Amino acid sequence: MADRTAPNCHLRLEWVYGYRGHQCRNNLYYTAAKEIVYFVAGVGVVYNTREHKQKFYLGHNDDIISLALHPERVLVATGQVGKEPYICVWDSYTVQTVSILKDIHTHGIACLAFDLEGQCLVSVGLDSKNMICVWDWRRGKVLATAPGHTDRIFDISWDLYQPSKLVSCGVKHIKFWSLCGNALTPRRGVFGKTGDLQTILCLACARDEVTYSGALNGDIYVWKGINLVRTVQGAHGSGIFSMNACEEGFATGGRDGCVRLWDLNFKPITVIDLRETDQGYKGLSVRSVCWRGDHILVGTQDSEIFEVVVHERNKPFLIMQGHCEGELWALAVHPTKPLAMTGSDDRSVRIWSLIDHALIARCNMEEPIRCAAVSTDGIHLALGMKDGSFTVLRVRDMTEVVHIKDRKEAIHELKYSSDGAHLAVGCNDNSVDIYGVVQRYKKVGECIGSTSFITHMDWSTDSKYLQTNDGGGKRYFYKMPSGKEVTNKEEIKLVQWSTWTCVLGPEVNGIWPKYSDINDINSVDANFANQILVTADDYGLVKLFRYPCLKKGAKFRKYLGHSAHITNARWSYDYQWVITIGGADHSVFQWKFVPERKSKEALHIAPQETLAESNSEESDSDQSDVPEMDSEIEQETQLSYRRQVYKDDLPQLKEQCKEKHRASTTKKREKAPGNSIRLHFIHGYRGYDCRSNLFYTQTGEIVYHVAAVGVVYNRQQNTQRFYLGHNDDILCLAIHPLKDYVATGQVGRDSSIHIWETEMLKPLSVLKGYHQYGVCAVDFSADGKRLASVGLDDNHTIVLWDWRKGEKLSAIRGSKDKIFVIKINPYIPDKLVTAGIKHIKFWHKTGGGLIGRKGNMGKTETMMCAVYGWTEEMVFSGTSTGDICIWRDMYLIKTVKAHDGPVFSMHALEKGFVTGGKDGVVALWDDTFERCLKTYAIKRAVLAPGSKGLLLEDNPSIRAISLGHGHILVGTKNGEILEVDKSGPITLLVQGHMEGEVWGLATHPHLPICATVSDDKTLRIWDLSPSHCMLAVRKLKKGGRCCSFSPDGKALAVGLNDGSFIIVNADTLEDLVSFHHRKDVISDIRFSPGAGKYLVVASCDGFADIYNVMSSKRVGVCRGSQSYITHMDWDRRGKLLQINTGAKEQLFFEAPRGKQQIIPATEVEKIDWYSWTGVLGPVCEGIWPLVSEVTDVTAASLTNDKKVLATGDDFGYVKLFKYPVKGKFAKCKRYVAHSTHVTNVRWTHDDALLVTVGGSDTSLIIWTHENEGHREPRQCDSEESDIESEDDGGYDSDVTRENEMNYTIKALSASIRTMSGIKPHLQQKELSVDERAL
Repeated sequence: MADRTAPNCHLRLEWVYGYRGHQCRNNLYYTAAKEIVYFVAGVGVVYNTREHKQKFYLGHNDDIISLALHPERVLVATGQVGKEPYICVWDSYTVQTVSILKDIHTHGIACLAFDLEGQCLVSVGLDSKNMICVWDWRRGKVLATAPGHTDRIFDISWDLYQPSKLVSCGVKHIKFWSLCGNALTPRRGVFGKTGDLQTILCLACARDEVTYSGALNGDIYVWKGINLVRTVQGAHGSGIFSMNACEEGFATGGRDGCVRLWDLNFKPITVIDLRETDQGYKGLSVRSVCWRGDHILVGTQDSEIFEVVVHERNKPFLIMQGHCEGELWALAVHPTKPLAMTGSDDRSVRIWSLIDHALIARCNMEEPIRCAAVSTDGIHLALGMKDGSFTVLRVRDMTEVVHIKDRKEAIHELKYSSDGAHLAVGCNDNSVDIYGVVQRYKKVGECIGSTSFITHMDWSTDSKYLQTNDGGGKRYFYKMPSGKEVTNKEEIKLVQWSTWTCVLGPEVNGIWPKYSDINDINSVDANFANQILVTADDYGLVKLFRYPCLKKGAKFRKYLGHSAHITNARWSYDYQWVITIGGADHSVFQWKFVPERKSKEALHIAPQETLAESNSEESDSDQSDVPEMDSEIEQETQLSYRRQVYKDDLPQLKEQCKEKHRASTTKKREKAPGNSIRLHFIHGYRGYDCRSNLFYTQTGEIVYHVAAVGVVYNRQQNTQRFYLGHNDDILCLAIHPLKDYVATGQVGRDSSIHIWETEMLKPLSVLKGYHQYGVCAVDFSADGKRLASVGLDDNHTIVLWDWRKGEKLSAIRGSKDKIFVIKINPYIPDKLVTAGIKHIKFWHKTGGGLIGRKGNMGKTETMMCAVYGWTEEMVFSGTSTGDICIWRDMYLIKTVKAHDGPVFSMHALEKGFVTGGKDGVVALWDDTFERCLKTYAIKRAVLAPGSKGLLLEDNPSIRAISLGHGHILVGTKNGEILEVDKSGPITLLVQGHMEGEVWGLATHPHLPICATVSDDKTLRIWDLSPSHCMLAVRKLKKGGRCCSFSPDGKALAVGLNDGSFIIVNADTLEDLVSFHHRKDVISDIRFSPGAGKYLVVASCDGFADIYNVMSSKRVGVCRGSQSYITHMDWDRRGKLLQINTGAKEQLFFEAPRGKQQIIPATEVEKIDWYSWTGVLGPVCEGIWPLVSEVTDVTAASLTNDKKVLATGDDFGYVKLFKYPVKGKFAKCKRYVAHSTHVTNVRWTHDDALLVTVGGSDTSLIIWTHENEGHREPRQCDSEESDIESEDDGGYDSDVTRENEMNYTIKALSASIRTMSGIKPHLQQKELSVDERAL
């Protein structure tokens, strides 16, 4: 199989020919090092004229159109166009980014200017309001914004003599701005009678509130304050495009091709008319001037740069030239010399020396040129024209050989045959003509057959065949020179091609992405010697592929620089260079080809080169055949966390339902009950899809999360306290360096991050607005001031926050693939690392932006965890194959085998590291990962006697590790939290179900215990009394969805998902009997009251089977339901069954035969039911919320005194209603703790506790029941009651706590905690704000 990896060779940008003079002004300056800085296409160029060398800044991704030089003349700011344009501030010496400013402008950035100190930068946008923005550019912060003007602004400048004053000018206006606080206020310039109101193109400020400006008619307008005081008429013959102030005075340049110098009082010194000089020409127009000492730089409309020495001003040096405005399509390379030929719509053909980086010949033609070719002996140059003609010139002196016009449409491609005898000319009218070179270009053949315009052609090595591509995406083959079409595939297979520039064909299949429009690759050229293919496309990318490139979607290396479409790319004759030309940017780029390097040298790359490299990030991975993914990681990548309906959507849904509801509010709505419940204990820990989410707090408690709750667990007292600010699944948790604050991120349409403190469980800050769908990773900086977070959107957006202020410092797209971990560098908080599927990226903050580079590794690995080491450049990451990768900066130094299977968690210590993996082993390492000091295997045999449960299996997959208080804290995939003593014994502290939905729940008829059964294939018995532990567990062959205790509590029936059910001994969990009569999931199972003589078993296929428990026989079947059965209840006599179905039917059957009964609603109420878990019928009417089309009430349970009905629903709410709940939309009390659907709720036998289970959050939650009148003095943590207005759905009268819970960021009012000094728990109590004021 052909190699599908990206090639190992590189391109390095070596030279750019041209200068952007059109549609830009004031974009050419001397730097402090006397180099010249300007831009072409999407590249910032620093040109050293003395050494004739160029350096390139490659941080933009579209055309640059504005440039400003910092007053110290080292830093440069450049602004680009695009949908989300940004400004880069970069160093002209190192060509590295210093800051990125983004998120304000749209369309593009028209002008830029630094203030006198260089602290502030002002920018003007190209949007309809021409927004003006002032930046503190180092911090990437916006200081002020204001709409600039309704029409285009051409120039803006700070008043260098008055701080906080600016002047802007443009179409028919000039405005004088003052900056105060964060407000920019303008005053319009008054033209008065002194001059005509007209467009002002450029300006410069002088002392004493004087401003000089250049107008469209060639006059200079002089302003004092906001008034026009005088004009200098006829300063230039027409528009003045550029004005530059320096110590000696002012320089101006205009459309008339003149540069004029003025003294400080704007008295004329001299004129330099460039049109009259040797290199001048009619129509020369000056766009940019820069005057420094005795040198003047001049940039022209037609892409030239002149340097003028003042005392020899009639001899300007032409130091750079390029094509003028107009599309550039024609490119040919000389067959034996390092020369390139280009031709453009500016009608010029130019010959460039690739060695001297200079233009050596130029000739103007009559017509725009569209293609070019050089004969194999290098003597003739053929040019195809836009009007359908072609011309042949002698290369030596550019004299015409022939001019032939046989066609009316543009000639798009021409090529000489390899023996030099023929020239093939492809036209936009679908034909190819063949001309004999020796016969003075007589037409000898014609190829007809194409149905679209000809785009590419190649000759065979023996010159007997020609292949063509056309705009319709078809390939054709012709016999030469006759032009007869060849269709015999076998004949074609034997042909060898002398060049390959076609974009179609099996050899170049791989250059096309898997789904792409056939026309977006404009040019390819094969380098047969190195087996490399270069391509140029519509998106401004130059790519290198291996050749041949057979399979679609091959890997490549890509290089940015051209801003928009690249029209052509060719290798030089000796394969040393690649030349590419841009269409709209009409620039010529020369790339040096760097063949495969030895890896040793790769670490010592000159800075220039790494820059080009980093912008040439390899396609998505270097390897297409990625190693097998670990099963656990595979599962996790597929979790999407997307919800059909988010809690954020509820208010809207309620509004929509209000209309319907108003009609039904004739009845008085049922009051909420006086009783309430309080969150008491949660069995569960989210380990199956989260990592590193478990820590010791400052006081030695343990903080972690499950469902929508942040839990603080006290291991001495076995009690829990809860943070309830979230309303959906928490996916990540990080602890502040002082271990007293915690950050948690949740799922949501606009998902939020809460920072809360572990003592009082109060929110300090809530951050939202930047992450969609959820937040999957968070991390605090070492000083605790910053927080980094990663979102679950398709781009896995990374945001860096100043969390106290609730302020976003920077945001960037993280990666297409899922990110598992983000870490802030503890030594340099501006650096971060992220790691995830098939990548690790190293980021650094520059202003408001983040720049990321992929870690260079041989093969692409998935990284599960990462930590910074003992110096700022060391990073250690754990891979999905069990290795630890050790990085210095972004280079992999070495790998160490640490675990079998993925390394999920890792923690850095004072002197070493601790790691945990899927293999269930905790390993302690020295500080270089040279030696493994100790390993602990998590096994049942070493479980200490004080454990709060049982270990389900040996060596469970470890997902979180943390150290402190002489112990190692371990969280497992199975939902267990363990504490490992350094000497070896292991204590189990908390556990819950593993991954899979939990539906089955039953409370014991007379003991404080309950049973649960889950899709994780376990049946578990839990102690609800103070010991809060799991008493027993049994693994099942299948998952289960329901269970029920017999009335004496000795037997336990469990319904399984394959249609079978078992009855087990409630103490030992050993089988008593098992049956398998149905194929579908068993959805509910119930013993009859009293002696428990009958057992009714309902399945999802709509039948309920009645069994006699003693004889173990099926005695009846309840038929007649339209849908699956959801709930069942017996009456107290054990004679009647009530059944609810998925079709919202409420049915009644007689036991034991199962005959259906019709019972009127009024009678149903009178029946004495043994239990009530149904959700239908008049007595439950009020439990259905307004938005019941979207959400289902999944479970209900009535207290034994028949006063309070508890319900659970698909939104994760547990609600209490006063029973019976007649009339629609009863008021209730509402509690949040579960994240998504609550699958089951049950009161204990004495109504003291309510037990609820969550579906996918796998948690078992225990609530204490508090009777009317019982109020704890302390605000109970769990009461998230949902106060809704009178006319809304579930109303709650109990507590006004949510109104009191002020989620505004309290941290702003409290004094911000410093990070040095005494640890908070040793300090005296901090005074409140009021006490401090005294």
